[in-house]
Amino acid sequence: MSFYLVCGQADPAPPAPQVQHLPTGRARRYPSDTTDAEWQVMARYVPAGGTGRAVSYPRRDIVDAIRYLAHNGCVWRALPVDFPPWPTVYHYFRTWTRDGTLTRLHDGLREQVRVAEGRNATPTAAIMDSQSMRAAETVAKTSRGYDAGKKVNGRKRHIVVDTTGLLLIVLVTTGAVQDRDAARALLWALRTCFTGVIKVWADAGYAGQLVDWATQALGPAVEIVRELVDQVGFQVLHRRWVVERTLSWITRCRRTVRDYERHPEHHAAMVQWAMVIVMTRRLARYHRARNSVPADLAI
Repeated sequence: MSFYLVCGQADPAPPAPQVQHLPTGRARRYPSDTTDAEWQVMARYVPAGGTGRAVSYPRRDIVDAIRYLAHNGCVWRALPVDFPPWPTVYHYFRTWTRDGTLTRLHDGLREQVRVAEGRNATPTAAIMDSQSMRAAETVAKTSRGYDAGKKVNGRKRHIVVDTTGLLLIVLVTTGAVQDRDAARALLWALRTCFTGVIKVWADAGYAGQLVDWATQALGPAVEIVRELVDQVGFQVLHRRWVVERTLSWITRCRRTVRDYERHPEHHAAMVQWAMVIVMTRRLARYHRARNSVPADLAI
């Protein structure tokens, strides 16, 4: 079984207070490009230097190229010519995924959003769910499986989110992995990385021995949110709608609608980049709202 799990560190190292990036002269013409306000909130998490080589391309252009690919779903070789060469962009995508830069960026933005919304930086409750994805021909046979319930041949992404829908953990497995089996890895990671979480909501697919095991072995209480007794058709269910909304946020990026990645860790990275776009746009709106308040009314 091929799988890959991404979990934020319990005590991540703080980002550098000031990072001097190479200025960019590229025109921002695509919807996925970072605005000045977005780049301001994420620049300190992006390494400004290289590995001994002089920096040839502004890091903002690299970030915009990755966001363009995630948002529009093109292949690497189809990146527009106003971006850096695609091998360079792919190199940084792979490097930042492997060395933890992407996870630090994602987790730092999540904490900023929670604080901006008046919450604690770390959550105390979470919701988990899964989503099956059809795999393209680039996904090897050893890395895919058949989900008989959804009739999908591909992979599954299992996610844990906080009560506002922000991503905490993502686990990518073959489509044949049952939700209850993947939930054990998710709950272990949740207990390790987010020690303050004491409550987890899930749907009926996680019912059974998992609930007792989680309470006895790990501590966080797992509550199953079932469909209403008289439910006919679709209805919004308590807490479950939060994680369903997050899955819809992720699939706004076309690269995540179907699984095109050869490696599970690259699909997990695309999920993180999709959430980075969501969070930077939200933080940019908060930044504009604060600046629009008259000085005599600002606190």
